[in-house]
Amino acid sequence: MLRLECVSRRFGGLEAVKELDLDVPAGARLGLIGPNGSGKTTVLNLISGVLAPDAGAIRLGGARIDGRPAHRFARLGIARTFQNLRLVAHMTVRENVWLAQHTLPAPRAARVEDLLAALGLAAWRDTPVSALPLPQQRRVELARALAREPKVLLLDEPAGGMTPAETQEMGDLVARLVPAETALVVVEHKLDLVARLCPRIAVLDFGRKIAEGAPGEVLNDAKVMEVYFGRDRGDA
Repeated sequence: MLRLECVSRRFGGLEAVKELDLDVPAGARLGLIGPNGSGKTTVLNLISGVLAPDAGAIRLGGARIDGRPAHRFARLGIARTFQNLRLVAHMTVRENVWLAQHTLPAPRAARVEDLLAALGLAAWRDTPVSALPLPQQRRVELARALAREPKVLLLDEPAGGMTPAETQEMGDLVARLVPAETALVVVEHKLDLVARLCPRIAVLDFGRKIAEGAPGEVLNDAKVMEVYFGRDRGDA
């Protein structure tokens, strides 16, 4: 479904992503982890069209999609959430989710209501999202992404700022609500959540992929352990 072939992206003298290969078939769940500054969000920005790669190719269903405008990525079936929420603060919960359906040929009110119920947001449906606590705002972001019925779903720290109990609830929702045929990529610092949701994990360090495999294998890899626990990374 989704493939990155030798993708690189540079910001001035900083090479944020270096010759990255990723393959995410339909229905696959891939966790993308790494220390701060390792390039994880840059990868999501490349996949969703926010950024264009300097080299390499991004393919969806075999067709090359890099270089197109960002709105075309959404119409092709790529949806995402953001580490820093991108909700329309003055609009209600229902309006925010309804707005996300603009990429569909025929927006469906029933789909919106079903998602609000499934995500425990029905009681806030007419509440401005600015009035919601953070966990509920993150649920609205997830509802908006799911409302687009994506082929590929990108989650950027879906449990950021949440307590352990709230993180558990978010994991339950993602596991239950993301369709089996949807390719899922999860960026998250909470490694237990990633390991729970994703049977495969890729690890980035300074823009390069240094490991990929099953959670138990990857998280016990010597190079990965050094990256997380054995190096003075300064401000990286």
